[in-house]
Amino acid sequence: MFFYYATGITPAMTEAKPGTGSAYAVAFRDAAGNYFDGSRTYNITLPGPIPAKNFWAFTVYDNQTRSLLPTDQKTPGVDSTAPGVQKNSDGGVTIWFGPQAPAGHEKNWVQTMPGRGYNVILRLYGPLEPWFNKSWRPGDLELQR
Repeated sequence: MFFYYATGITPAMTEAKPGTGSAYAVAFRDAAGNYFDGSRTYNITLPGPIPAKNFWAFTVYDNQTRSLLPTDQKTPGVDSTAPGVQKNSDGGVTIWFGPQAPAGHEKNWVQTMPGRGYNVILRLYGPLEPWFNKSWRPGDLELQR
């Protein structure tokens, strides 16, 4: 599965030592087991504290091309270094994916495109011990009604 994305690999991509390298979590389906639909809105909460020494990032990829999903945004993603990302009271974040930004969540939104399937990768750069011992888990990507 990883080879589907990465045509090259570096030791940092598979380093399993807390505070170094990067860790990846990939989702193709929502919490109910349905494939993501670019015309619908989903959200996910990363509880705080997020176990990333350097930073975390969500990126959206097109299912057909494996490339970044073409959107009107500068990049199809959001990360902890982006200006204005809103944190929850526990230091975590809630990120929204959908064709339009939900009111009040524009800085925590990643645009999707109606008619396009996509998948989401969460990256933790410098993942910390709670990632490795599984005492921290990201929430599920949930469809908003």
